[in-house]
Amino acid sequence: MAIKRVWHGWTTPENAEAYWVVLKKTVIPSIEAKSIKGYRGIEVLRRDHETEVEFVTSITFDSIQSVIEFQGKDYTRAYVPDEAREVLSRWDSVATHYEVLP
Repeated sequence: MAIKRVWHGWTTPENAEAYWVVLKKTVIPSIEAKSIKGYRGIEVLRRDHETEVEFVTSITFDSIQSVIEFQGKDYTRAYVPDEAREVLSRWDSVATHYEVLP
């Protein structure tokens, strides 16, 4: 059964494009470079609010064990590299994990 790892981060409208660039050029490649068995891919969602921009990442893994290989024993801990922290206003400190139903 597949697992979705869902996480939210918010930035100002002025920093939204900079954060998207950090995601594309740093965060996503660093996840993929880990070559984790069971990693299936990542989706990024964006939602503009009046005073901030919300980003949602949804990473698909084959199992919780694959998530643990990605993030370690404390696998709910958010993965937020320093470059992302510089342009985010706030973010979830933990990711939520969901089973993908057949």
